[in-house]
Amino acid sequence: MGKRPRREMAGLKLLQIQVSADLKGLFIRRYKRFFADIKVSDGSELTVHCPNPGSMRDLLRESAPVWCTTSKNPKRKLKHTLEMIEIGNVWVGLHTIRANQIAKCILEKNFLESLSDYPEIKSEVRVGENSRLDFVLSGNFVDLRTTYVEVKSVTMSSRNKALFPDSVTRRGKKHAELLSDLSRKGNRAVLMFIIQRSDCDVFSIADDIDPNYGKSLRKAIDNGVEVFAIRTHVTPSAIRIDSPIQVEF
Repeated sequence: MGKRPRREMAGLKLLQIQVSADLKGLFIRRYKRFFADIKVSDGSELTVHCPNPGSMRDLLRESAPVWCTTSKNPKRKLKHTLEMIEIGNVWVGLHTIRANQIAKCILEKNFLESLSDYPEIKSEVRVGENSRLDFVLSGNFVDLRTTYVEVKSVTMSSRNKALFPDSVTRRGKKHAELLSDLSRKGNRAVLMFIIQRSDCDVFSIADDIDPNYGKSLRKAIDNGVEVFAIRTHVTPSAIRIDSPIQVEF
């Protein structure tokens, strides 16, 4: 039922965002949503900030290698932030904000042909009374519509298929419905899934986890919302933007 984004492989540029993770450890546990304990090289345990509100399903494996970044902000209670975990032979990015940074780089550097040449890119824009979307694009001389872009971070996979969401997402459903409404009103509406791992070739919706989200997204697509899924390659020093991958619904 789903529509596939155009595979825009021609002219792809080597782009990346810096991470600079400097603390390696082994994962022990996650608790209270935003806390994680790791074991560092001297054998001691350290509590770090977990920057991912999702379930991180199938990722939080005891003794799995992890990398953290270190903050220089003296006011922070937790000095380190959990950035990535190694599953099999691939690093998976856990920091949801990185997805927005990657998406901004994609938009600013014209990585995708059909989302290029927008001189005005605004972040975290209020839409309506109680909603915000990640980006609003304007100023394209070919397509005069205002373009709204919402970004989702993807970490879950099964058999080389990236899947979203990893838990029930009322917020995601709300965003799909908002984009659908914007598209019906004549705007351009885009949902960009940033896959923070390099071992996936296809993207799809985890209907078994949240069937209501799947229904809302498919309805949004029928109303003209465009979907892109972008694979990345995660390393302790940087996250490299790889390529768009096939979308199946």
